[in-house]
Amino acid sequence: MPAETGTLKDGTPESRTGPWRSLWQRMRTNRSVLIGGGFLLLLILVAVFGPLLTHYDPSKVDYSTKFLKPSAAHWFGTDHNGRDIFTRVIHGMRLTLSVGFISVMIGAAFGIVLGIISGYYGGKWDTIIMRITDVMLAFPGILLALAIVSALGKSLFNVIIAVSIFSVPTFARIVRGSTLAVRKLEYIDAMRTLGASDSRIIFRHILPNITSPIIVQATLRIAVAILTASGLSFLGLGAQPPTPEWGAMLNDGRSYITEHPHVALFPGLSIVIVVIAFNLLGDGLRDALDPKLKK
Repeated sequence: MPAETGTLKDGTPESRTGPWRSLWQRMRTNRSVLIGGGFLLLLILVAVFGPLLTHYDPSKVDYSTKFLKPSAAHWFGTDHNGRDIFTRVIHGMRLTLSVGFISVMIGAAFGIVLGIISGYYGGKWDTIIMRITDVMLAFPGILLALAIVSALGKSLFNVIIAVSIFSVPTFARIVRGSTLAVRKLEYIDAMRTLGASDSRIIFRHILPNITSPIIVQATLRIAVAILTASGLSFLGLGAQPPTPEWGAMLNDGRSYITEHPHVALFPGLSIVIVVIAFNLLGDGLRDALDPKLKK
């Protein structure tokens, strides 16, 4: 009979509940996961079905309705071009979340590959990969992304590339450290003695055991990616007008912040809410996936 690995808060032995049910039990009792996950689920639903709540065109200019205050007709008011801000925030939410998810997925994919190669094989590969990551980590993320976008040109696609590139070294370092810890375990030596190939050991035994820190880092990294992408668009290097992107909308509204604060208020609040939600979810997942906190 397998040994019990601890008990949950309801007194049920963890080994009798199964790993996935055990994880669910810890997640549903974690306040950060519930709040952050609830907000993110709501935001995703709004991004998907939000356009059904409004009949305005996010890019249509109508100077006869510019700078209208929030009202029943325009929930968030209108901007300097008479465009409905609520409509633009909804469409910008879909764009912002897509940039965050896509850029982090690309960065994580390359970072995982480099981290596993560095941690599993070591030697010259470890030295080369880690020195490259050290150089990349020496620059602040926003500065590195700014340099990449400046070299590639102004576009949202280049922003995704820039955010993906500066996410790679973070994932590479985390995966390398986790791989080094798992590689030293006795069952890995046993599998190697039995003649298992490197690819089998990596994909069947090492990668499944290092997914927890990857998931946590990816969740937290999406918040950083959204902030970076919005910052680049605010500087005019990301999404170009009339694309309804939150950073670009914030840049449009800063000129009218004293007379018409609602133009910049709602895009700024949207960025804050999304970033806080991802950070809460990441902190909660870190607690739920940490084996030291299972008991």
